[in-house]
Amino acid sequence: MEPISLRTPLALLLISLSVIAAVWWWLATPITLARAPIDPNAKLQCVSYTPFRGAQTPLDPTTQIPVEQIEEDLASLAKVTDCVRTYSIENGLDQVPGVAAKVGLKVMQGIWLGSNRFKNLQQIAIALRLARQYPGVITSLIVGNEVLLRGEMTAADLAANIRAVKAQANVPVTYADVWEYWLKNREIYDAVDFVTIHILPYWEDMPVKAKFAAAHVDDIRKRMAVTFPGKEILIGETGWPSEGRMREGALPSRTNQAQVVSQILDLAKREGFRVNLIEAYDQPWKRRLEGTVGGYWGLFDSIKRQVKYPPGVAISNYPAWKLYMGCGMALSAAIFLAAWLTLRRRPWTPRPSVWIAVGISATTAGVLLGIAVDKMLYESYGSGGWLQWGALLAAGIAAPLLSAHALIAGRSLPTFLELVGPRDYRGKGVLAALLAFVLVLTTVIAAETALGFTFDPRYRDFPYASLTMAVVPFALLTLFNRPKEGVRPLAESVFAGLFALGAAYMLFNEGRINWQSDWTCAMYLLLAATLWRARAARSPG
Repeated sequence: MEPISLRTPLALLLISLSVIAAVWWWLATPITLARAPIDPNAKLQCVSYTPFRGAQTPLDPTTQIPVEQIEEDLASLAKVTDCVRTYSIENGLDQVPGVAAKVGLKVMQGIWLGSNRFKNLQQIAIALRLARQYPGVITSLIVGNEVLLRGEMTAADLAANIRAVKAQANVPVTYADVWEYWLKNREIYDAVDFVTIHILPYWEDMPVKAKFAAAHVDDIRKRMAVTFPGKEILIGETGWPSEGRMREGALPSRTNQAQVVSQILDLAKREGFRVNLIEAYDQPWKRRLEGTVGGYWGLFDSIKRQVKYPPGVAISNYPAWKLYMGCGMALSAAIFLAAWLTLRRRPWTPRPSVWIAVGISATTAGVLLGIAVDKMLYESYGSGGWLQWGALLAAGIAAPLLSAHALIAGRSLPTFLELVGPRDYRGKGVLAALLAFVLVLTTVIAAETALGFTFDPRYRDFPYASLTMAVVPFALLTLFNRPKEGVRPLAESVFAGLFALGAAYMLFNEGRINWQSDWTCAMYLLLAATLWRARAARSPG
């Protein structure tokens, strides 16, 4: 028996490890800003404050925030801002003005309005009482937040509520909404003391890229100043998310959030306008309403309550990149080891192209493992979310390991029937069954996401990293070890068609400049081609 040559796999392993290291060095390249978003030497004018942590949510009417929690937050915020904006007096938020008075903060007091008139009157009465109780703390009352956007009140009813509050208030009164809704409901302008607009470049109907976000905010502000002369235009909400899915060219990321916020603050200082940032702390509960992106608009993280971007510290999208790089290298080495152990049991001389296929799978998995883990940690919401994204990540790790074994063993990609079909189709061993299980698991999860992007896409995350880790090895295995005869299985054909149609719709719906969508579509199409090429032996019966 000829000795097994290690020259080719060792050379490819070294190339794989080098590529993984180079890609992670590039991905983690930090940026340094001339003006840090949070700088104790240049306090923020104002920042939106909602106190909810962990499982706390205003969607549960029984939630009551203890005053100690608010005291801890506001004492921290007083070091970096002069003012906080609130949205309601429910869930214990009526305690904010009293705590703010102790730590030296001003409050823009929010009054939450909705379709329930009795509840609206309760909110108004309490807010007016707080304004009288804390005249040096509450600087203005914001009567309603995006109630016109939500369609829960008519403009006439809103204006009546604003005038009723003005008649009793000892501070200026305003209303806050997305800038377009001020243009659609200009009668509100006559009722308020100043105009409060929301400009969120990420959420625009035509999403704005991060590099143009600050300029977009300034352009809209100037347009509104011309449209509504004679009254101050306050930017009541603006900012950028640090995590979540792309919308066309608008990419949430840590570096983009830091840059956008820094640029907007610089503009506000140079041009002399007031701006309130959204928001102080990440709010996990918003993910239920807005997907992953809703929970990551904060300048402080939700769990440790620490500032995301300390002054003087370079900002990276992947602070844990060295750990991710090391884990990726270990996975790549494990994939090569799986192939080599298979060769030890069945000695032969594989074609160089087979080792190249192993190398491509190992490098792909090694590069994307850290991204997939990062996405799972940020994008998993609820037990169902953790189960789904955890399972897909597990499939992404198992697929290249099992496929490396199958490539060297000369086996083809199993069909669904080899796992769930009649007994006559089974019996090819434990590893073949595991590979079939991973294929089925990947296909089912991918199908659920593809259908989601077709029927309910707005808040869904793109599973490109874990999906690529799983699909690439399947495709390579089919390319090199495809069975030459047999029938095309019905189940694989149906899924192939679903992925092809889903990808076509996504490309149309998400636009051409959303690389997360384009990448995910490419994986759907590659999985569709892989399943379409599958062949199953006929049942002996």
